[in-house]
Order: sequence, then C-alpha cells, then structure tokens
Amino acid sequence: MTITDEPTTSLPEPPWVSGGEGETGHLEELRTDPIALMQRVRDECGDVGQFRLADKELVLFTGAEANEIFFRAPDEDLDQAAAYPFMTPIFGEGVVFDASPERRREQLHNMALRDKQMRGHAETIQREVDEMVARWIGDGGEGQIDLLDWFAELTIYTSSSCLIGRKFRLDLDRRFAELYHDLERGTDAIAYVDAHADIPSFRARDAARVGLVELVQGIMDGREASGPVEGDDRDLLDVLMSLRDEEGKLRFDADQITGMFISMMFAGHHTTSGTAAWTLIELLRHPEEMAAVVAELDELYADGTEVSYQALRSMPILESAIKEALRLHPPLIILMRVANVDVEVGGYRIPAGKMVAASPAISNRLPEAFGDPQVFRPGRYLEDPGADVANPWNWIPFGAGRHRCVGAQFAMMQLKAIFSVLLKDWEFRAAQPLESYRNDHSKMVVQLAQPCLVDFRRRGADDTEAWRTTAIATGAAASVPTSGSTATAPTASTGSAGSGGEAVSGTRASGWRIAVDRDLCQGHAVCESEAPGIFEVGKAHTVTVLDDRPADDRRAEVEQAIKYCPTHALSIVEDD
Repeated sequence: MTITDEPTTSLPEPPWVSGGEGETGHLEELRTDPIALMQRVRDECGDVGQFRLADKELVLFTGAEANEIFFRAPDEDLDQAAAYPFMTPIFGEGVVFDASPERRREQLHNMALRDKQMRGHAETIQREVDEMVARWIGDGGEGQIDLLDWFAELTIYTSSSCLIGRKFRLDLDRRFAELYHDLERGTDAIAYVDAHADIPSFRARDAARVGLVELVQGIMDGREASGPVEGDDRDLLDVLMSLRDEEGKLRFDADQITGMFISMMFAGHHTTSGTAAWTLIELLRHPEEMAAVVAELDELYADGTEVSYQALRSMPILESAIKEALRLHPPLIILMRVANVDVEVGGYRIPAGKMVAASPAISNRLPEAFGDPQVFRPGRYLEDPGADVANPWNWIPFGAGRHRCVGAQFAMMQLKAIFSVLLKDWEFRAAQPLESYRNDHSKMVVQLAQPCLVDFRRRGADDTEAWRTTAIATGAAASVPTSGSTATAPTASTGSAGSGGEAVSGTRASGWRIAVDRDLCQGHAVCESEAPGIFEVGKAHTVTVLDDRPADDRRAEVEQAIKYCPTHALSIVEDD
C-alpha cells in the first residue's frame, strides 16, 4: 500500500459498484440514500470501490488498511482542500478549505482548544446550559422540546462562549442559531457538481451567510462606537478588531471575521448538537443504560461537586454512551480528498486526479472491527477501554490521523458537561415512537430529521416510571436492539503522583521510552499539562519530548498524558 509520484499502470483500477448508468451517475442516490450506496460499494467491491458523481469519479476506502493510508497521507498527496470547494460559499474566501494548508492549520488551531484554556471551559458550559434550562423552570418545570432546535441553539452559545468569548456570546440570540442552521443545510450533495446551483437550500445558505455577516457587522459597529477595550474584558473579536493596517483600517472586515467564526464553530457545533441528541435518544431507547449513566452522575455530584474539568474526566459510563452514539451516528458520513499522486491500495491503482473518500458511517459498523456492530452497547468501552483506541482506522467519527477533528476533545468535554447538568436535574421521555427518530441524509452535514420531540420535567417526582411510559404507547417498546446488561466501569490505577513540574534530570540510558506518532499529534498540549518538564508544546502546535526516557517515578504522569491525549498520538515502548 503506497503513494507514489511514479505511474503504476500495471495494477488495475478499483472495481465499480453497480448502478449509476444515467448522466449524473450515482449522484441522485448519494443525495437520497448515501449510506445504502456506500454500503453497496463495500459489499460489492470490498475495501476499495468506485462510484460516479456526474463527471467526477470517486474511490471509496473502507476497512483499517485502506483508511490508514487515507488518513495518514499529507495534503501534498491527498489534498483535502481540493475536495471541498463547495464549502467556500459557507466559510468564505480565504478561510479553511479556500486557504493554503499552512494557513488552514493556523486558523483551525484556536488557542481556546489548548489544554490550559480547556480547563476553564467546563464552568462556562455549565453556565450556558443552566441559562437555557432556566426557561424550563419559568414554564413550570416541564414541557417539550425539539432536539434538533434546542441542542443547535445551546451549542451555538457554548461554542461561541468558549471559543470566541462570553462577551460575543451575550451579543447573540436565537436568530444567530437559526441562520447558522440554514447555513449547515446548504451542503446538498449536488454541490459536488455545482456549488452555486439554483436550488432552495443553496439560496437559503447564501441568504443565511449574508444575515450572519450583518449580525457580526452590527456587533462590530457597536464596539467601534464604544472605543477600544483592554484587559480581561477583551474577547477574540476585540483582538481581531485591534489589528490594523498601515492606514489604520481594520485588517479583517466583517465578512472575513464571520468566516473565521463559522469555521471555528462549524465542526464543534455540529458534532456536539447532533451527538447530544442521539446520545439522549439512545439512552431513552435503552433505559438500563440511562439508569447507569444517571447513577454515575448522582454519585459523582452527591457532595455538591460543581461541574469541572477534573469531574468531567471521571465519568466513564457517560463517556462510553457518548462514544457509542458517535460510532452509530457519526456527524459526517463521508470525508473526501483529491489524489495529487498515484495511490496503490489493496492491489489497485488510483491515478492522480481522482477523488478518494472514507466513510465513518460504514467503517464504524464493520463486523470485523466491532462485535454486534449494529447494537448500541456502551459496555464495549468499559469492558475494553481501548475499544476505540485499538481501532484508530475504523472508529473514525472524528476522522483520524493528521486531519482528525481538532475540536474532538472540546466536543467530548461539551457533551459530558451538558449531560452533567441535564441528567442530574431533569428527566426525559420520548414524545414520539422511538423508532421514528432518524437522521436526514439529504445533506452532507447530517442532521436529525424533524420532528424529533422529547418531553422533560424536573427529577424528584414519585411517579417517574409511570411518567416515562405513558407519553406514547410505543415510546418504551420500540423495536430496537437491546444492549444486554450494563457493564460496570473499571477502576483505573494511577500509580504514584510523580515528581511534579520540576525539570527532569538523570535520563535513563535504557528501559521504557516515550514514542510520538507525528501523523496523529495536533498540539492540544494535554501532555504538557499532565507531565510538565517531559513534554513541551510550542506556538507551532508541535510537541517536543524533552526526555524520552524519564525517571521511573514519573511514569505515572506519562501514562496520564497518554491516557488523555485526544488524538492517541503518544505511547510507551518497552525497550531493552
């Protein structure tokens, strides 16, 4: 399996999937039932197979071996930006996929995603959730919500508050969330052929972006009128507005700043809102799993402990439920590149110029990688905490390798913080048949199909069981697989505390050592926080191992750094 600049014409090209005889090939099928199409590619062609989108030929990779070459390849070989020109109307010119790889990495590596900043986000997220549910209290403490609308609005506020600043978030209202929703809906698969086609979702997309720019311009005008701000009152918008050219004009206008903010919030907002909804739905479908999650949270917060960064690390049952929701319902179902060089994989040749893709929706359910792949079974992660780590090229809801979602750690923290508040104080029941909850796959940014309603009320009533089962007769008896008994969380041994943050001395000449997979590291700097003096992450978001064979009494710190590395880029090698 190789990537090469030299032609390799002796190998055949990958086989074609059935269908797609018309002028647009498989485009209409991709627009209406993309998962069925990609599953058929897997069933008929194996790890590597082709389908056609009008005049574009796309090769789909599935399975660990093919996925690894897809995710490890640098942009120079498999070009991410070239595969997503249709995202430019959403993000704007010069932002993310319309920028150079270096500029794109700089834009995506928001300092708010570094570990030191992440430790302060838990309190921010709790405040935003508390403010949203305060409306429920005003409504009498019970009612009904649409999961898509409610979580989309909430995560706009949590993402903007954490990544841009509380000050900016307070300038937002539901209008921003509504426009953002219309923007996300502008990802119809027809964009692969014509990103500016005259269709309703694209017209709504373009109008939404104009509306967002107007909202940001209004906020900027207000701040200009108020004068410059210094100190702790400054947020990211203040910083960007303080940058001026030689003539004293703003370096970035409202259109550019809106594009930056959209790109920062896009993945984290979408991943979190969709996964929050599906986690709750799956827990409602599996009441024994819901009971286990609630019991874990009740025990953790029994003494009045506040939601904190450290507390969010101590909820393996909730985390496993979230991971399983991500596996079964990945927010993105297809990830694409354009081959700039010839690629050899699985005995086939993929010539330069073709589009290639990986599918989380297919790889996350491969029976050779996951037992009971169609079943919601959070216990798989409790029985084997490495269930996702051990499958780095199949468990790919956040992607993998050098392009793994840089906000994955933030998304997981958001989700655990959200449910820490919701399930600690509130209970939920399905307000429609459980089998009726489904995704809308007509857009490449997958969202729940509406309606997706649930009822809520404050915990503490004596009739909880009756309340949960009386909303709709089918609510608790939907024909969905059950997950069996709930596993209990293993107790992790953390060993000695180590020697703290002092400089390391006396490097060992042999024995265990630290290894870094540079294709996976994204510079979150969790390792630097867990084992200071051993790891250091600079402004370029690259990790330096200051001592790859530290003293034995610091091994516990290194193991914590490995455990909490968001991209699983670190490991210990037992070396003689």
